[in-house]
Amino acid sequence: MAEDAVKVAPEVYKVVLENDQVRVLEARLAPGAKTDVHGHPALVAIMLESAKVRFSESGGETTELELPAGQPMYLPATEHTSENTGDSELHGYLVELKR
Repeated sequence: MAEDAVKVAPEVYKVVLENDQVRVLEARLAPGAKTDVHGHPALVAIMLESAKVRFSESGGETTELELPAGQPMYLPATEHTSENTGDSELHGYLVELKR
């Protein structure tokens, strides 16, 4: 798997809780900002504000998503870059699953 998100983009990802079951990251990405390639295990994402994002996976596939505020979403393990394609800050929590 690619480098850990917190190591690659500490200005975007902050660990707010970690135990043997989960690691919870707070994510903040400014409009137009983009991260370098990083990896996540399977996770549940919950955005605090609606956001638009482009994920570019290491294999070349690109996905554009609208992330609604307050709606939990399951995302499988991935290696990607993230780009905020919206007009407002992407702000939410990522609950990375350890099991």
